[in-house]
Amino acid sequence: MERIKEALQKARNQRPESDNPPNPAKPDSKSPEQKTQKSDSLNISYDQTKVITLDQDLLDRHRIVAKNKGDPNGLLFDILRTQVLSKMQENGWKTLAITSPVPACGKTMVSINLGISIAHHTNKTAVLVDFDLRRPAVAKYLGIPATKSFNDFIEEKATISEVMVNPGISRFVVLPTTRPFKYPAEILASNKVQGLIDDLKHRYEERIVIFDLPPVLSADDVMTILPKVDCVLLVVGNGMVSKSELEDTMRHLRGTNLIGTVLNKAEVTPNNYYY
Repeated sequence: MERIKEALQKARNQRPESDNPPNPAKPDSKSPEQKTQKSDSLNISYDQTKVITLDQDLLDRHRIVAKNKGDPNGLLFDILRTQVLSKMQENGWKTLAITSPVPACGKTMVSINLGISIAHHTNKTAVLVDFDLRRPAVAKYLGIPATKSFNDFIEEKATISEVMVNPGISRFVVLPTTRPFKYPAEILASNKVQGLIDDLKHRYEERIVIFDLPPVLSADDVMTILPKVDCVLLVVGNGMVSKSELEDTMRHLRGTNLIGTVLNKAEVTPNNYYY
């Protein structure tokens, strides 16, 4: 753990102050739907969005603990939520990318739990988008049926409202990807994806959009999508990332708003959780 902390601190010290880009411009005008979005975000009726019932045993297997507010492990994600939202609100950010240096660090688990915790916040709604187009896992973790998904949206076989899923949690919606794509980087760079991100970001004022991305060092997918989002959260698996891999990752993330690092798979308690 000390090795990881030292590498993180070294990389942060090397980041120039000018790395952070200016806040993205807000749209000049709002549609009638956007003008009523405050009340809509707190009183949601899922008329078009598919609603499913979650399997608690499946959630337990994938360590999805934030759904149960009484779970002490869920408190860790409430703490993370408070820190993340504080930083995002301070800068007017609404879109958050979650990634890791290498596979198996737990980024999808963190993405889902953080999204659920944000949805529990009485003034926020959360959308989780599975943009790991090589190895999508959000649908698997939540038990979302392999019906319509982001794949169908890209192939113009379904509208965005037809592929969104509410997993039985108020103010939480998931955009699942159910099959790997052949050319993921090209899809993430497309105008269609840019339009989707803009729509998700600006449709509701109190919405936070989370993108579960692939690992930084696995492909160029992450570098394609990062300029389109406001900020980044890095998940590091304890004992799974070498010092050189972590330094390479931090180098790739230069020029982004890296708001924090989660050390996952460590023996911790809520009192000494490292963030």
